[in-house]
Amino acid sequence: MAVDSLPKAVEKSAGELGGAARRLVGHRSPSWLGWLEALTPRLTGDAFALEQHVREGRFQRSLALITALSSLATGFEVGTEHYRGSYSQRIMYSPIALGAAMAVTSAAAIFNRWAARVALPILSLVTLADGVVGFIFHVRGIARKPGGWRIPIFNIIMGPPIFAPLLFGIMGFLGLITSFLRREDDPRRRLTLGVRRAAPDWVNLLPRSITREGITLEQDVREGRFQRGLALATALTAFFNGVEALYSHYKNNFRFKAQWTPILLTPALMTVSLGAFWSRRMARTWLPFVSLLAMVDGLVGFFYHSRGGLRRPGALQRPLHTLAYGPPIFAPLLFAASGMLGLMASLMRRGK
Repeated sequence: MAVDSLPKAVEKSAGELGGAARRLVGHRSPSWLGWLEALTPRLTGDAFALEQHVREGRFQRSLALITALSSLATGFEVGTEHYRGSYSQRIMYSPIALGAAMAVTSAAAIFNRWAARVALPILSLVTLADGVVGFIFHVRGIARKPGGWRIPIFNIIMGPPIFAPLLFGIMGFLGLITSFLRREDDPRRRLTLGVRRAAPDWVNLLPRSITREGITLEQDVREGRFQRGLALATALTAFFNGVEALYSHYKNNFRFKAQWTPILLTPALMTVSLGAFWSRRMARTWLPFVSLLAMVDGLVGFFYHSRGGLRRPGALQRPLHTLAYGPPIFAPLLFAASGMLGLMASLMRRGK
């Protein structure tokens, strides 16, 4: 850039500066940032800054906040489901306690590095294990119903939600990713100079072969090179949420046409997420588009579920009963969280 053109560059709008910065760093932004630049040029600078943070793995505090809110929502949904089951087994209390602990620890990770690097990954591993154990118990619960797996469709729909524990375990996955990331205020020079940060303390407790892989994974995630892994996680969460929405809306006999939208969006989000695992182009075009649709659909579903609860007889007089036996109020937001994972995956870079 010539010296006499510098004053003009200073006077450019945020959108023009954002585009110039993208050309300077030499990478292509996702298509949706191009649409944003065409519609609202002034927001492009902020959108580009957000994209840079995600691409460089510097969004630990933001993801910690998302993890805290998701843990609260998931823990509440599990609590209402187990309340309907009368807490017939003591282990049904474990996801309630872990959901609350994950929310508190994730919130602490926003302000405290030790909580993010030590406490959060340990608790996240316990949450992942609890999700797997819960999945085993739910499979066993379906098998113990009359007819068991000989009439799978009926017993899966009327029995314990088979994939709900694995959906709860996703909170542990988010917590692990959060612990690997760098904080937003970390200097960029650590990445550009290739300086490696010390591995989390819990990694050293594992066998040496696993430790080596863990350190490599930690380095890739904290540098934002985790697009394929996050795309695969998006496909899994979309599948779990889609199955939950399918039999939940089936019990309601699909009274509203809007109840079909998460069922139709689930295979679309799964397809583009799995496609993003193999195709860089799909990760930067179709994945963010479908992910945004899933996020909007989740917000619309949250409105419908809230309205459905308020329309129940005596809803405001017996709020706890309404929350327990009405439409699962936070379930649509969990579907929106799948879209958010896909959107983050579209912004990240691919592995080395």
